[in-house]
Amino acid sequence: MVYQFLSCMCCLALAGCATYRPLPLEPVPEPPGHPAQIQVDTRSLPFPVLAAHRFDPRDGLDEIEVATLAVVNNPDLKLARDDLAVSRAQAFAAGLLPDPQLALAGDLSNSGGGTRAFSFGLNYDVGALINHAAGRRAAQADVQKTDLALLWQEWQVASQARLAFVRLTHGRRLLAVLDANRALFADRATRTEQAQQRGLLTSDAVLPNLTALQDIDKQIHDLQRQLSQTAHDLNTLLGLDARFDLRLQDGTPPAFADEGAADGALTDLPRRRPDLRALVAGYTAQDQRYRAALLAQFPSLNVGLTRSRDNSNVYSNSLGITLSLPLLNRNRGNIAIEQATRQKLHDEYQVRVQAARNEIRAVLDQQRLDRAQLERIDTALARLEPAIQRSELAARAGLIDALAYANARAALLAKQAEQITLQQQIAEQRVALQTLLGIVPDASSTEHPQP
Repeated sequence: MVYQFLSCMCCLALAGCATYRPLPLEPVPEPPGHPAQIQVDTRSLPFPVLAAHRFDPRDGLDEIEVATLAVVNNPDLKLARDDLAVSRAQAFAAGLLPDPQLALAGDLSNSGGGTRAFSFGLNYDVGALINHAAGRRAAQADVQKTDLALLWQEWQVASQARLAFVRLTHGRRLLAVLDANRALFADRATRTEQAQQRGLLTSDAVLPNLTALQDIDKQIHDLQRQLSQTAHDLNTLLGLDARFDLRLQDGTPPAFADEGAADGALTDLPRRRPDLRALVAGYTAQDQRYRAALLAQFPSLNVGLTRSRDNSNVYSNSLGITLSLPLLNRNRGNIAIEQATRQKLHDEYQVRVQAARNEIRAVLDQQRLDRAQLERIDTALARLEPAIQRSELAARAGLIDALAYANARAALLAKQAEQITLQQQIAEQRVALQTLLGIVPDASSTEHPQP
């Protein structure tokens, strides 16, 4: 009977066992060289706005499409999703009840004449059930924390891709202005050198133009190197081949964020930002671990039933109870650790919320300064552009010399470069503000962004 029972238990145990499945390491393929080679299922994206935006790389990528591709194909996000799968598996493991223990013993002596003795017993750790509920709730909160951390990482990756998009589009626009400025200074340098050779000018008149030309050449070189690095970083962020020349749509200059809407969104910031919600989930998990540590200070109980037979063929049944005595340890060390860890997470949440509020207010203050500066630049350009047109007509008619017109033209180009640089700062502030507020941009954010 004992052997039949043992065989039955072994069959039941083997029936529920997992089997090994190999997962060999295969040669790593090259990353795709073009976004069109990537299958993008926007319906699976975590942000409704990205899911609703049409992804079509054939006409170039706009800002939302760049963010979409980053969320779908970023290599770091793939690893983060694997971490979420691990966290869910750990939660599944924490939700399983402990297995009972089977003890078997048989008399192997060969004294002869007597009946062979045996015993078998079934034990169960009842104390493990006391901590099971708290451990399962802690694991579930950990899954929520990991899920929200992944959402925040996706948010950050989308924000980084949008910032790279802003820097590339505005940088290329600025490069066009610098090229025009360089052509102007190169023409001035050539004309003054020719005038010097004819004895009409001295070297003092030629040197400033050559210096200005060298300075603009340095600016162009620095900007080209910066754009090349930004394009490389964006390709890496999007999971594309670093050598690919990504085609981007140059959007219209962004509008300023609505400060009233930003103040309204600031009030419920902890309920919107994924990273702050992840801190809440982490605090909840730690609170459950603290509860489990408190429950572990009570005596642990192990109950077992035993069926035995001695060598005189006498059967007996017994009940065994094992109870720990919490006299010395009482789990006080683990209780102190879990309590201190909970206090740390409590303080970290307070600090992070206040830091987020300060960062948002700093961006809003910077926006006010940039708004005033942009208004001054727009006013200056509104005056310069008609004046330059009149100067060009006067220069063609010979009413003013070429140097005066070149100086006016250089002033206009410098002001245009200043305008593009400031517009880039405004666009970066818009992306940063939407990220800090925990708000996903709408489909028209490149034209009329609202935080």
